[in-house]
Amino acid sequence: MFARIPSRTLKTSLAIAALAVALAGCTSTKWGFPYKAPVQQGNWITQEQVALLQPGMTREQVRFALGSPTLTSVLHANRWDYPYYFKPGYGDAQERKFTVWFENDRLVRWEGDKQPDLQPYQINTLDAVADEKTDLRLDQDEARMKQEQDEQKRDADAPVSPINQYPGQPGNAPEPLL
Repeated sequence: MFARIPSRTLKTSLAIAALAVALAGCTSTKWGFPYKAPVQQGNWITQEQVALLQPGMTREQVRFALGSPTLTSVLHANRWDYPYYFKPGYGDAQERKFTVWFENDRLVRWEGDKQPDLQPYQINTLDAVADEKTDLRLDQDEARMKQEQDEQKRDADAPVSPINQYPGQPGNAPEPLL
């Protein structure tokens, strides 16, 4: 194919253009090259978890509400830190801090950045609040169906009167099969 092109400069310029197009495709971030993995570190705390905190709670109660702290310092034994850091492969990093303080192993105060309403797996849904309400309604329906099944099982296990065992049959007994 190149043998029919008379000019050597034309061949060289076509080769350079093809190489430039190929290299331009590799440098674009839309191609995913090079891949940058997202980095997530720390504790994800929601507003619902923060709402559980009350002054006077024990360390175990706080651990139950917020989870185990990421940072506990020997120098600051009465302080638990809950940092969160997320750096997506491409984009801006997110950083949140939350700290609780204890005196005599009882919670005295807490402070930190505003925490999100939802867990990370709930955020990507179109309508996370509606999904949560749907999940609650499904749980209630499951509980109701289980209760109905238990009632049916109790009715089936109840003793049966011999008179009503075979209704509509002469003598209330099954007729022999021939």
